[in-house]
Amino acid sequence: MAQSKIRSLFVVGALALPLCLTSAVSRADNTAQNAGNAMEKKGNAEEKAANAEKAKGAAMERKGKAMEEAGDKHDNKAEEAAGKKMKKKGHAMEKSGEAHGDAAKEMEKAGDKAEKAGVDAEKDAAKAKGDAKKK
Repeated sequence: MAQSKIRSLFVVGALALPLCLTSAVSRADNTAQNAGNAMEKKGNAEEKAANAEKAKGAAMERKGKAMEEAGDKHDNKAEEAAGKKMKKKGHAMEKSGEAHGDAAKEMEKAGDKAEKAGVDAEKDAAKAKGDAKKK
């Protein structure tokens, strides 16, 4: 009697093992997709911030140029120098925003690739599961 219970537990365990392994692989695929989605969302957010930084730098550059021209027009050397400095700082800020935006786009692309890899792995697991059922 005790041996039959042990055998039945062994059979049930042997049948349940492939199901557990399949669900673990499935969960790992979803994890890859989730990580890809998170990376892509972070890239989008950083790209948005970079565009704001770029716009702020362009505005500062325009304001500095206007100050420089006003200082030149009114022979005010201090205003002209301050305008040149602001224009230079605005230009640097704009370039920094562009670089930040490029890095964010790369992050977004990497997230997209990771997400696609997760989807492909999930499809492969589903196909393998279907092939196993056929045999």
